[in-house]
Amino acid sequence: MLSGSSPSSVLSTEQLLDRFASGTARQRRGLISTVEKRAAELAALGGALLERFDRQGDDWAVGWILQVLQRHQPGELSDLLAAWPDGWFQTESAVGVDYAPLQRDLLQENFEAADRFTSAVLRQLAGPQAEQRGYVYFSEVPAMAGLDLTSLDRLWCAYSQGRFGFTTQARMLEALDGRYEQLWPRIGWKQDGVWTRYPGAFTWSIKAPEGHMPLVNQLRGVRLMDALLQHPALLARRRQP
Repeated sequence: MLSGSSPSSVLSTEQLLDRFASGTARQRRGLISTVEKRAAELAALGGALLERFDRQGDDWAVGWILQVLQRHQPGELSDLLAAWPDGWFQTESAVGVDYAPLQRDLLQENFEAADRFTSAVLRQLAGPQAEQRGYVYFSEVPAMAGLDLTSLDRLWCAYSQGRFGFTTQARMLEALDGRYEQLWPRIGWKQDGVWTRYPGAFTWSIKAPEGHMPLVNQLRGVRLMDALLQHPALLARRRQP
């Protein structure tokens, strides 16, 4: 606890929300369980609950609040989101993709379905041949619409406490000096030299290893993953302050 700060248990609902919204990443993570325990109080704030957050951003604080309400106050959440039937986070697509199903699955923590949706969108972004063959070539990645890759990444980040998404995977890789052989076990895609079997052996929950999702077909080698993480749109996101 920071010097001069109050224990989270004695914060008012408004103070808790303010601290969770504006605190550092470390402070926010220390409040995750408190936010869940006080879901009913947060739901009682009504529309004021979301006023301080940006629908065009990827703030995982509001993503977690929405997931907590989905877990414990689904009726109140439904009323709160009535004005945004496609999901609270605003998403855009250069090719006409509807991201409402992805946002719904991530909100409901149905991560396996969200991952399948993401894979389908990547094939769509790669073009008709990729959709027909069922997988993406690394050479098809540079032409993918950056707007859509950004929308995918934003939603995965926002609904995972910042633990999943292409940006998270890329930052982990950078911390390992680009050593993919160390990244695979770190994100749970390879254990004891053996590739994790899809889908049953993957961990489809918020408790999965950091960077665990979304999946990229690692069996096709490093080049596909590398091309995706080095896409200009995702590079630009990582450079944002």
